[in-house]
Amino acid sequence: MKVAVLDINGKDTGRKVELSKEVFGIEPNNHAVYLDVKQYLANQRQGTHKAKERAEITGSTRKIKKQKGTGTARAGSIKSGLFKGGGRMFGPRPRNYSFKLNKNLKRLARKSALTMKANDKAIVVIEDLNFEAPKTKNFTSVLKTLGLENKKSLFVLGETNNNVYLSSRNLKGTEVVKNSELSTYKILHANSVVLFEGSLEGIEANLSK
Repeated sequence: MKVAVLDINGKDTGRKVELSKEVFGIEPNNHAVYLDVKQYLANQRQGTHKAKERAEITGSTRKIKKQKGTGTARAGSIKSGLFKGGGRMFGPRPRNYSFKLNKNLKRLARKSALTMKANDKAIVVIEDLNFEAPKTKNFTSVLKTLGLENKKSLFVLGETNNNVYLSSRNLKGTEVVKNSELSTYKILHANSVVLFEGSLEGIEANLSK
């Protein structure tokens, strides 16, 4: 698949790049995508939720009423979850929600996500750029020329570029990552995936293994 390379002004440079069929043209595996997204979201959970149970409540330990003859159910402690102010029964406890996935499956999921974006014509390739200083207005002008001003977009760098990254950090709905930081969730979450020309080699090298 050939894609035109755009310049910083959103105009066609007259050059085209070939997107690897092994990465951008496979048969998407929906289940692999589901598992990878599920793992990503699970890893974002802190798992610090906690409710006090019966043994952790401060309260009297005396038997609150006699065992028999009241006509109601027996009750031995005011800290029971049946009473107001008592402990919570089977409440949430701290836990780790993360789980592991096979590397090949994660690689397949990312290739599937990129293929879906390619099929939807949602992948844009632009020339590598650099800013003399980190300024949000510089990155905003790039979004305007690409028609992405009010859309969720993911920009993929070939290598670390602090000026470009810092220029985008304050913009809601826009994220800049290196090719090694690509995730299935981030690809699918964006309306458009913008690949800097220098990132293609790294993406194809990482996912063609």
